[in-house]
Amino acid sequence: MTGSVFGTCLLVHGSETLLSDRAVAERIGAARTEEPQVEVIDLDGTQLDAGRFVEATGGSLFSRATAVVLRQLGDIDRQLVDLVVETAADPAEDLCLVLVHPGGVKGKGILDKLRKAKVHKVDAVAPKPWKVPDFISGEARRAGLRMDADAVAALHQSLGSDLRTLAAAVAQLAADAEGPVDAEAVHTYFGGRVEVTSYAVADAVLAGRVDEALEKLRWALSTGVAPVLVTSAMATGLRSLGRYLDARTQRMGDGQIASAIGVPPWKLKDLESQRRRWDRLAVARAMREVATADAAVKGAAVDPDYALEAMILAIEAARSARPVH
Repeated sequence: MTGSVFGTCLLVHGSETLLSDRAVAERIGAARTEEPQVEVIDLDGTQLDAGRFVEATGGSLFSRATAVVLRQLGDIDRQLVDLVVETAADPAEDLCLVLVHPGGVKGKGILDKLRKAKVHKVDAVAPKPWKVPDFISGEARRAGLRMDADAVAALHQSLGSDLRTLAAAVAQLAADAEGPVDAEAVHTYFGGRVEVTSYAVADAVLAGRVDEALEKLRWALSTGVAPVLVTSAMATGLRSLGRYLDARTQRMGDGQIASAIGVPPWKLKDLESQRRRWDRLAVARAMREVATADAAVKGAAVDPDYALEAMILAIEAARSARPVH
């Protein structure tokens, strides 16, 4: 960034805590670089009063400069809104002010006023599912780690879309790897996570590999995977497949299809393979079986393990009963 961070205000807005925390840390880091003796004050909007805010932003007795981070902006008392906005619109020359709002509709009034005051804003919003691989690649560059596209896809598939988990995984790979990281290395590190096995069951079911799906299910349950995670993964897989079947009827490129149905581009290969075995009616029938199993594992059945096995067999029957094209 160019120019001084003092005499400025930054609004960090969004629910993705990793990005929000980073934006705040980078701003405070810039303040410390510019003024090593800066006094950093952290305020909580849920407990803030006018006296404390004025004291914090009015200058320090111990340093030539102050950096104030006000968190939970949406929870501040309404009577403080104008005071905070006025300070944000024109901070003192020795003040670096950072306002943190977690997103959502709470506190919309102060957000509107800050926008009108043209306070600089950084969005801390989780990327769309199909953009998560870009985040992983960016993390790898930050860490000086070389990952090819297959390795990036493998990490996404193994760990999901939680940014903090992915960032920690990339950091671990960067610390341990002695060279470029490929998909095999990723699977060695993270392929055994129990959270992932529910999706492995769903993938096998959708591919028509019933024996493999049943084997994976029994292993997953034996390693502590909650039955509800299996029905959730199955429902997610079927919804993605159903959306893909609809999208395939329109004239769209792969990138547009991935964006429209909310999956990363690498997932399209799997969906295309699954598509040959399914039609929309079969997907609808399978979704009903998943709903039945979901109710069963949440208390409607005595034996949730048996309910999941029955679900897999019923889904295969729904798929096999589809008309042959």
